[in-house]
Amino acid sequence: MSISDTIRKLVYNAWDDGYPCMLATEGEHGPNISPKGSMMVFDDDHLAYWERSKKAAYANLTKDARVCVMYGNFAVQRAGPLESGFLRFYGVAELHESGPIREAIFARLTPREQTHVGADTGIGVLIKITRAEDVRGKPLG
Repeated sequence: MSISDTIRKLVYNAWDDGYPCMLATEGEHGPNISPKGSMMVFDDDHLAYWERSKKAAYANLTKDARVCVMYGNFAVQRAGPLESGFLRFYGVAELHESGPIREAIFARLTPREQTHVGADTGIGVLIKITRAEDVRGKPLG
């Protein structure tokens, strides 16, 4: 799949633009949805983010790696860069507590995320995209 530069920039800047990406996970206490300020398109096949809080989303990922990431931004849709302002990325997450993938994710974080409390002990999360579509079901890429 080829992810456009427009989508890459929107996802990378989502938190600062006021439209954070939301990560949906499933765990023993049911579903969880968490905003992830560090979400990025890592490459055409992966999303990534930096897990600092290590709370519900992290606990869920240790038991069930399936995720859905949603980006929603009506302003972008109305302005025209995207046909739909809602994008869904489905995938499987891998936790990287050390090693080159963890370091590569950290290197791509915004300065705000790199210096945030807890960043030094964070975990890199790499999400293999299995399906990506807009809210109407139109495939991305």
